[in-house]
Amino acid sequence: MGCKNNLKISISIISIIANILLTVITKWIGISFIFMDTVGTIFSAVLLGPVYGGIVGLITNILTALVKNPKELPFALVNMVIGICVGVLAKRFKYNFTTAIIIGGIVAIIAPLLGTPISVYLYGGVANGSLDTLVESLKRTGETLLTATFITRLASNFIDKIFSCILIWLVIKKIPTNILKTIEYKQ
Repeated sequence: MGCKNNLKISISIISIIANILLTVITKWIGISFIFMDTVGTIFSAVLLGPVYGGIVGLITNILTALVKNPKELPFALVNMVIGICVGVLAKRFKYNFTTAIIIGGIVAIIAPLLGTPISVYLYGGVANGSLDTLVESLKRTGETLLTATFITRLASNFIDKIFSCILIWLVIKKIPTNILKTIEYKQ
């Protein structure tokens, strides 16, 4: 296996660890609407492409389901699709501040479109997370469970995914050029 492949595998492993650790840290700190559960997925997708992004997303949720919370497993689909979408868009368009915001916005819509039905049909709209209170509040105003869950997830994802995409843009700007050339990342 060559240097390029070793570096790609290393970036993927670091990305999976980042997804898990940043999620734990944001929950521990108690930050609302920032989850950072896909930062590593976005990072690997931008640098390495949609296949790596999708694999990082999938493996992240499989590991968290095995180690921490089995309810995370069905959401592997969401994390995987995020990796694929970000990877495709980042390879198609130059990844800069503007595209980071646009890609974050696109992913912020895709994630709740996929995640809401999973949450509603498998877990009754709640997943023992920080958004459950807001879902319950919206239901008390007369919204259906599906609508309350979607609105809550959409709002939180716009904050989280745009923030995550901008953060990754800032991180990539700091990576040495020789590393970017090794993995054939085009700026």
